[in-house]
Amino acid sequence: MRTKGIRTAVTLAAASSLLALTACTTDSSITEDTGAASEGASPGATEQAEWFDQALYDEQNEQLTATFEGNPDEPWLQYIAGDMTDTSGFASEGEHKVCFANASISNPWRQTGWITMNQQLKVLQDEGVVSEMETRDAKDNDNTQIADIDYFINEGNCDAFIISPNSTAALTPAVERACETGKPVVVFDRGVETDCATTFIHPIGGFAWGIDSANFLTERLQEGDKVVALRILPGVDVLEQRWAAAEKIFTEKGIEATDYFTGADPTEIKKIISDELATGDVQGIWMDAGDGAVAAIEAFEDAGKDLPVMTGEDELSFLRKWKDTGMDALAPVYSNFQWRTPLLAVQKIFAGEEVPAEWVLPQEPIPAEELDDWLERNEGMPDGHYAKFGGEDLPGYPEVWQQRQMP
Repeated sequence: MRTKGIRTAVTLAAASSLLALTACTTDSSITEDTGAASEGASPGATEQAEWFDQALYDEQNEQLTATFEGNPDEPWLQYIAGDMTDTSGFASEGEHKVCFANASISNPWRQTGWITMNQQLKVLQDEGVVSEMETRDAKDNDNTQIADIDYFINEGNCDAFIISPNSTAALTPAVERACETGKPVVVFDRGVETDCATTFIHPIGGFAWGIDSANFLTERLQEGDKVVALRILPGVDVLEQRWAAAEKIFTEKGIEATDYFTGADPTEIKKIISDELATGDVQGIWMDAGDGAVAAIEAFEDAGKDLPVMTGEDELSFLRKWKDTGMDALAPVYSNFQWRTPLLAVQKIFAGEEVPAEWVLPQEPIPAEELDDWLERNEGMPDGHYAKFGGEDLPGYPEVWQQRQMP
């Protein structure tokens, strides 16, 4: 039995309402608690402790140095060795219809992945593996996605289900109903409170992000230094786990860390940083996603202050600003290439090949020594593009991603 997805889901159930967003970026229309420091109005230490899971923290910490099976040139097919699912009962020839219930494409991270997924689909259609992928977009709404899954089930002509859950607890019964059809079910990005899916695909996870990013900062800062943590929204498992891991490390290292929810609003981010700089020096910036990273840097520039040590994300706007300023930074990654893996999993399933029961993908930050290489690889891509999107070998590269036309 898989345990990681279940542990994550139990944590999610602690939140009264899971806000709909990707693991990396969010819908700017959602503004709950925006701009409030986490002390007081936002979750404090007691609530934050509910998100910390020592066993999952330790597991993801170990996985950061794990050996991945498969070709490193195809990280979207790599995985950590573990329990495998026997799919011989699904083996069948010919083309298959895939039904995809997607949480949303409401932000750049999901948009980048959606483009990549559709280009991977073209390859499998040309190979005669997939006839079509019927997609329904829930637009960040649990009830809509539940209805979408039930629609597919009732329609009765799906050969396989792919589900990227909007939230975990709410979507669990619908995923279980999909499993009860006897068709293969592939869940990716976020988990659900059941292990009925044929495979659950995701990068290492939020604790791994928090460990990488907080260790980077603490190695460069001194005890008593000030870090401002810019968080998007409360109540989302992967984001909360990122902060839970980082907060643990900052506390252990004697770093003074103050966190704020920003709604990924650049104006709000600038205001937060400006207000902090008006009361004293800030030596570090920690972010749970890359949205708004440039605004944070510009606030230091506007104030005439030395740039901080900083962690952002592999979104190109941050990577380019990092290069331009020469600041000391790290780009954590929540591997966007995972959007290819569900369709490739379907291909393996209908070929009767084993697939990992929990398909854990590599999740490697971009350090300074790799910055130039990743910028060169993504030259000509728009700022909202993600460097480690993993679609360079797919048809339409690079124009399809440059044009950002949603399929």
